Amino acid sequence: MPIRYPNTTDLLGAHVSTQGGLATAYERGVKIGANAIALFSKNSNQWAAKPLGESDVAGFRAARAASKIGPAIAHASYLINLAAPQDELWGKSIDAMVVELERASLLGLDGVVLHPGAHVGEGVEKGIERIVRGLDMVHERTPGCGVPILLETSAGQGSSLGCSFAELGRMLELVPDRSRVGVCFDTCHVFAAGYDIRTRDGWTATIDEMLRYVPLERVGAFHLNDSKRELGSRVDRHEHIGKGHIGTDAFGFLLNDARFEGVPKVLETPKPTELDADIENLGVLRSLIGSRPTAKGQRPRQAESRPKAKGQSSAQASKARTAKQARKPVVGKPAAKKAVEKISATKNR
Repeated sequence: MPIRYPNTTDLLGAHVSTQGGLATAYERGVKIGANAIALFSKNSNQWAAKPLGESDVAGFRAARAASKIGPAIAHASYLINLAAPQDELWGKSIDAMVVELERASLLGLDGVVLHPGAHVGEGVEKGIERIVRGLDMVHERTPGCGVPILLETSAGQGSSLGCSFAELGRMLELVPDRSRVGVCFDTCHVFAAGYDIRTRDGWTATIDEMLRYVPLERVGAFHLNDSKRELGSRVDRHEHIGKGHIGTDAFGFLLNDARFEGVPKVLETPKPTELDADIENLGVLRSLIGSRPTAKGQRPRQAESRPKAKGQSSAQASKARTAKQARKPVVGKPAAKKAVEKISATKNR
């Protein structure tokens, strides 16, 4: 089954905090004008998690229905390493991933993003075998769970796996139940791993390579981040859209690529303040929709079907983005440049 969602909006959003309770993720999502969100369903740096109560689940589901926000994707704990050669850590990672899927299923989430893991010196092939066995065990312990695991592209730091599409494709190929696994494409990680997505030709070559190993229907999410570090650095450092080494063009290629309609695209950019940076970064992204020449496999979109991205207060922008009828033609690269400058001004206050 393809990992796709109803494409009634642009499906842009951000990773949002759940401080104050899981349901508050939707309050924050509405405030920034998100049409999709990502979140942690538990503390990302702890193994243990307080079980979800009936009121937690009911409150979260009610907030989602009231918000009209579309896909909601969880991010699994950073502690999980399904490639770990040590049996104790590997076993704990499997247990933790089972909990992540169970929580996501209770909350009605649409996917769980997972860092594939690090082989810690045991080698790529052994690491991939370990990941595949771990995923299979997780699947065996969560029968009937309809929430897919989305393996995230890696920046290639240390012995982290998944920094090439060939590695990710190998994982997908070997997992017995392939219908339950997909890929999350992180722009910063891909760039840091050496894929130059800054030009039309580079974007086309990158996606062509991905599709040689990863079926299009298994691409289930995008993390939209610029990069503080240069191409091929193998260092994972996120930056505001247009303020890093990637620049805005790559995001224009992605947002206008018809192959990825119906796939949520969420920010993980720095948050000097809780909401303002997300609002500004979403403004930059929305100004790029339908605004530039298309790459291979792309087609231009109708600008008038997109939300207004400039010339509003934050409250007005949020209201406009969440109201389906509130639309204004975007004005392309100049708007993106102004929005990027506004982010820079905000950072320097």
